[in-house]
Amino acid sequence: MPSVLVVEDDPSIRQSLIEVLAEHGYAVRSVGDGFGALREVTQTPVDAVVLDLGLPDLDGGDALRMIRGISSVPVLVATARDDETEIIKLLNAGADDYLVKPFSGGQLIARLSAVLRRAGHVPSAGTAHGAQGARPAPAADPMGATTVGELAVDPGARTAYLAGRELHLTRREFDLLAFLAHHTGQVVSKRRLLTEVWREPYVDDQTVDVHLSSLRRKLGERAAAPRYLLTVRGVGIKLVAPR
Repeated sequence: MPSVLVVEDDPSIRQSLIEVLAEHGYAVRSVGDGFGALREVTQTPVDAVVLDLGLPDLDGGDALRMIRGISSVPVLVATARDDETEIIKLLNAGADDYLVKPFSGGQLIARLSAVLRRAGHVPSAGTAHGAQGARPAPAADPMGATTVGELAVDPGARTAYLAGRELHLTRREFDLLAFLAHHTGQVVSKRRLLTEVWREPYVDDQTVDVHLSSLRRKLGERAAAPRYLLTVRGVGIKLVAPR
């Protein structure tokens, strides 16, 4: 079964998270501080980390960056900070996804299941009941390399270049950009992005907005002055070549 490390300093919240995860078949370990999390990740690898930001010894963002320095384990951040700028910083620092407190057990399991699927685990029906899913060989990617203006996106190599400079994208940012590149010139609704990129019905539109905002910044543009990512109000988003 997939193993999860819960990093939460509040004993009651930590116990609640452990109970929810255990009920859905996860093997759970827990610690209450950032250095404990680093020790656990180093000594006994896990399949995912649920990381609270309000830790007594380290800021959760610093703990995230330290974890990223030693491991590529998927990290689901649990935070009371709902400011878009802060969330973008977390995603850029290496978070695979985030949950804003308070959240339900169902939201936790749905987000964690999605994070694990992207990492190669396949929990059954959105939960981890039963044995851990095998890590399958990567499927052939039906989306070939695409060039749009000075932007080149290669899903097979998982690389993106803008004017010859490689873009350093998070996993989700790349998936989003690759999907839009594959549908260059087509308006794609946020609901379709949630269905086909996130593949998770419990994710809300704000998640798409946060990732689009971060992606725009890395493309050197703003929503008010777009170059590649054009918003069609009330419809969706499309990737186009700059004029």
